[in-house]
Amino acid sequence: MRGAGAEGLESPAVTESASYLTATAEAYDAVADLYAELFRDSLGRLPLDRALLDAFAESVRAAGAGRVAEVGCGPGYVTAHLRDLGLDVFGVDLSPRMIEIAREAYPDLRFEVGSMDALDLADGELGGILSWYSVIHTPPRQLPAYFAEFRRVLAPGGLLLLGFFESEGDPVAEFDHKAAPAYRWPIDGLAELAREADFREIGRMLRAPLEGERFRQGRLLMRRL
Repeated sequence: MRGAGAEGLESPAVTESASYLTATAEAYDAVADLYAELFRDSLGRLPLDRALLDAFAESVRAAGAGRVAEVGCGPGYVTAHLRDLGLDVFGVDLSPRMIEIAREAYPDLRFEVGSMDALDLADGELGGILSWYSVIHTPPRQLPAYFAEFRRVLAPGGLLLLGFFESEGDPVAEFDHKAAPAYRWPIDGLAELAREADFREIGRMLRAPLEGERFRQGRLLMRRL
């Protein structure tokens, strides 16, 4: 977490950030084994999602941009999919139990416990970032700091792919996610936040909810300026 202020007191924003990060990590620790079992093979049923991941991987390879991080990697199955698409990829997640499961399932890949708003990476170190439903738990006023961190660790021209729940044109909406409080975003609103952080949109996709899904699914593919 970020350090305390000049008088040893954290600001309200820092306190909020620390609180929701701790709560989110604990919530996913509690459901990690069930989550891994339910979703490990989910990409096999999602051809449109695989197509976007393929486009992301091809764009990173074409740019010759280097390593990729999946931030909020969970049990690591999407990280492994990106590896299979030819990327030099590693995963980061808040939940220590999720990272344990990922390491057990994919011992050839690197997985680390960490937070998306304070990545242990040098400026411009990455060629790509995948944030696959990992910003959904971020309180809206905290999200610009995450985009700033993504921009910091991406090299110029690096790629960012976001997956999220879309609010179908309505304002940002909190909903009862089974693990931790989460937010649905209008795709235009999320794209605007990215633009303000110096990302240029390459493409977007909206997918209708499938059986068992409640909300429309959004994807944004962007390039760091």
